[in-house]
Amino acid sequence: MAMNVEAEIRDLKRRVSEIEGSFGFLTEQVKGVHKDLLAFQAKAEQRFEKIDGRFDRADGRLDKVEKSVKDLRADMPGIVGGAMREVLRERKAKSRKAPSQLKWESAKRAAGGAAR
Repeated sequence: MAMNVEAEIRDLKRRVSEIEGSFGFLTEQVKGVHKDLLAFQAKAEQRFEKIDGRFDRADGRLDKVEKSVKDLRADMPGIVGGAMREVLRERKAKSRKAPSQLKWESAKRAAGGAAR
């Protein structure tokens, strides 16, 4: 019986040693994976910050475009009104010109000159 106990103790020691070896191997693997995950996380955070900065710049440019469009929208009635007043003034001025002057301006245009 003493031999059986000693054999069982040796067998148990061997099995514990195998388990400890496997545990040590797995521990090293987990440490390696953990280190790789930390490196991946750091790289992902850097890329995120870079992309976040790009979005911030794009958002700033979009804000400028929106402001320009709003300003143009506010200025549009004045721009159109001014253009219409100018066209109406030119039409009124042309209608007041003498017919002989209009013929002279038409002839000048035909010859390549610019009359106003």
